[in-house]
Amino acid sequence: MFETDVLIAGAGPAGLLLAAELALAGVRTTIVERLPQRPPYCRGFNLNSRALDLLARRGLADGLVAEGHRVPHAPVTGLPGPLLLDGAATDHPFSLGIPQTRVEEVLEARARELGVEILRGHDLRSFTQSADDVTTVVHNGQFGRTLRSRFLVGCDGGRSTVRKQAGIGFPGVDARWYALLGDVECDLPYGPSAGPDGRSLFVIPRPGYVRIVVREDAPPSDKDTPVTLERLQAQVDTVLGLHVELREPRWLSRFGDAARLASKYREGRVLLAGDAAHIHPPAGAIGVNVALDDSFNLGWKLAATVRGTAPEGLLDTYHAERHAAGERILANTRAQVAVEEAGAEPWADLLRRVAAHPAGNRALAEIITGLDACYEPGGHPWLGRLAPDVPLLVSGAETRLATLLHAGRPVLLDLTPSGSFAAWSAGVPVVAASSPSTSDIDAVLLRPDGHVAWVGTPGAGDAGLAEAVHRWVGNVPVPV
Repeated sequence: MFETDVLIAGAGPAGLLLAAELALAGVRTTIVERLPQRPPYCRGFNLNSRALDLLARRGLADGLVAEGHRVPHAPVTGLPGPLLLDGAATDHPFSLGIPQTRVEEVLEARARELGVEILRGHDLRSFTQSADDVTTVVHNGQFGRTLRSRFLVGCDGGRSTVRKQAGIGFPGVDARWYALLGDVECDLPYGPSAGPDGRSLFVIPRPGYVRIVVREDAPPSDKDTPVTLERLQAQVDTVLGLHVELREPRWLSRFGDAARLASKYREGRVLLAGDAAHIHPPAGAIGVNVALDDSFNLGWKLAATVRGTAPEGLLDTYHAERHAAGERILANTRAQVAVEEAGAEPWADLLRRVAAHPAGNRALAEIITGLDACYEPGGHPWLGRLAPDVPLLVSGAETRLATLLHAGRPVLLDLTPSGSFAAWSAGVPVVAASSPSTSDIDAVLLRPDGHVAWVGTPGAGDAGLAEAVHRWVGNVPVPV
């Protein structure tokens, strides 16, 4: 017997959202997490527009937005001004300042509500896979346990045990530099502080403390050596040329500019998501947002595969779509670092001039946040993109497109006055609606993740719809 349908390693944002997506589709899901409880420190404080748009498709964004702090631009490194989100292709034209710990709390509550089992304090030690299952050994510090599942997903970070044991390559570039990060108390002013030789550090305000980020003079002999308060203090003193006491450390860490991308996101019945699939410089504060994007793309595809309703090749589209996205993320984060370090180089100055132009500024904002994601380039402007959350009138009641996706199912949205696509209701859920924002569209097939799989335009009838349904939904009878 299978103890669970899908076993997920890692209870960070990627693992928690993936588990919730699977459970929403009726798939038995278990998470194993080596830490006995959620860490007391907070890794990040940013949800970007793309992540909020995706979470809104499950009704999870509004509560977070109500708690967080809106900033009308996208985080960026290396440019002199902000990348504004006003007018960008998003329903949430702002970045949301909110602790990652709070995001994890919300996602965990959602997963548990849907029946996900979360085994904290359980370390994944090894696994073997066959054509039919994955057998995993986990250990809770006292004894081992074997779990048999249909699939295993590694959401276990940049040093992923799952990725390594699956034999999946992790090509890329090593870090050229490292920076120290410290959540401490001190009397430094917020923002950048420069020393006498031009080097600087950055101080970010946090509730009751500050986060200091400062580059190390040279790469450490062992990047895994724990960071101490003394080490951080010495580096701060060296950069500033004076002593400013650092007190009450909450979290001390080190990061670099390494960039690596898994050679594949799937090996048989083993898949990767989040940092297990890619690591990159922290430019643009993109990390947690990309992890959520991976899980949102994978969840419905893996669920359909487990249920046996997936069309042939559906699960393989996860690698095709998200590996390409990972390549773009590595490119744009490394580019931001390069611009920051380039100084007066002509090419860097050219990019800064592009960012100063309103159209260029908006385009860069969409690229850096992933708002330009398009899985089916060409054709209608909506095709392959996340459908905008347009207002709809359904059965005389006002609603929005995102609300139709809360159940995590595909939807055929019929926007014709006569309900021309009602006959498709035998194979895929059809919602008849009207909208002032869609005058050039008769119907649209929405994947469960909100991306558009097919667009019907006036006069074209249902040409191509059967093929799109078979490709993304399954072997659905075609209406006659």
